[in-house]
Amino acid sequence: MPTYLSSAEAAAALGVSRQTLYAYVSRGLLSAQSDGSARESRYLEEEVTRLATQRTRGRKPKEVAKATLNWGLPVLESAITLIEDGRLYYRGRDAVALAQSQSVEDVAALLWNCEVRQAFGVGEVTVVAAHPAYAGMLRHFSGRRAEESLLPLFTIASDDAATAQWQTSPERTAEGSGALMRLLAASLLGTRPSPAPLHEQCAKAWKLDAHGAALVRMALVLCADHELNASSFTARCVASTGTSLRASVIAGLAALTGGKHGGATARVEALLDEIGDTRKADLPAALQRRLARGDDLPGFGHHLYPDGDVRANALLAEVLPHRPAWREIITASHGLIGQHASVDFALVALRRHLQLPVGAAFGLFALGRGMGWIAQALEQRASGELIRPRAAYTGPRPATPTARSPS
Repeated sequence: MPTYLSSAEAAAALGVSRQTLYAYVSRGLLSAQSDGSARESRYLEEEVTRLATQRTRGRKPKEVAKATLNWGLPVLESAITLIEDGRLYYRGRDAVALAQSQSVEDVAALLWNCEVRQAFGVGEVTVVAAHPAYAGMLRHFSGRRAEESLLPLFTIASDDAATAQWQTSPERTAEGSGALMRLLAASLLGTRPSPAPLHEQCAKAWKLDAHGAALVRMALVLCADHELNASSFTARCVASTGTSLRASVIAGLAALTGGKHGGATARVEALLDEIGDTRKADLPAALQRRLARGDDLPGFGHHLYPDGDVRANALLAEVLPHRPAWREIITASHGLIGQHASVDFALVALRRHLQLPVGAAFGLFALGRGMGWIAQALEQRASGELIRPRAAYTGPRPATPTARSPS
């Protein structure tokens, strides 16, 4: 069972005032959990200890580097996404509000700083459709999990002139960005690229009604960008070398497949498979057995949302009224580990609620985040800077050269 500290104990462990402690919470450096009292919060001892360690590392270069890359200080300037006080904003606009009303194309254009008509004109993406390997690839990957088929399908037809190279014209860059999104959707759905709105393409391929299509649109918008997450930072690093826009998106997609990132959706699927039929009264014991054998509870907790992932909250508000059993899993998990459901859990819940193909939770994550990878790549490329940090070497030191005696 996790150990919790009171506000006074946490502040003392960190050597700060309670006001500073609350500031750490608002900045996402620490999670505060309610203990049932309106006037008191509790804090995971593990988080407090980690933060205290980070604060006492001093200014040694290698320690600063570690702290910066592990949910630490910002490392790049960006005007795309802000996560502040538990809220998510795209270029200053509330992402949850955008998900309630705006199309995927509208949000993509917002992130890319262009007009919708520039990025998503009426013309079809024809290069990939005409590629001789495309039809065979679609047949080969038909029915496979999204994370198994997306990357190889997306990487074919690399000679697409509209997307393969950076364009000097803003209009051509916008057009190429839209083409990449259509290609990514086609790769996910096993269809040919289409000029139809992206969420409608998903709805058609998955045979969804209008309500299901609206939920897919919400999910794509909420996944669009999330600051310097691992896949977006990867996309920026690749973009900084001056390579193609497509290469940056492929890099982001590859990073997303990891089990600590978008690949966590597969782990959530396994969790729900394991405990899906457990009775409400037996849920805490079933989850505790997982923890006792060393397994975690995937799909719960996010450092930047101590009071709950706003993306997950928005999606689950649409799903949980129809799926009370999943609400019980969330409640039991929170009682054990003090963590709220994350977007990974919400995407899997949405996938199961709409009866989408296995792997579609990852697919929605990838398709939505494609907008962000493109935005991050465009911003990094515009800066003209190469991302090239230095390593803090920890290996054996080379032998000191022996001075040669004068002859």
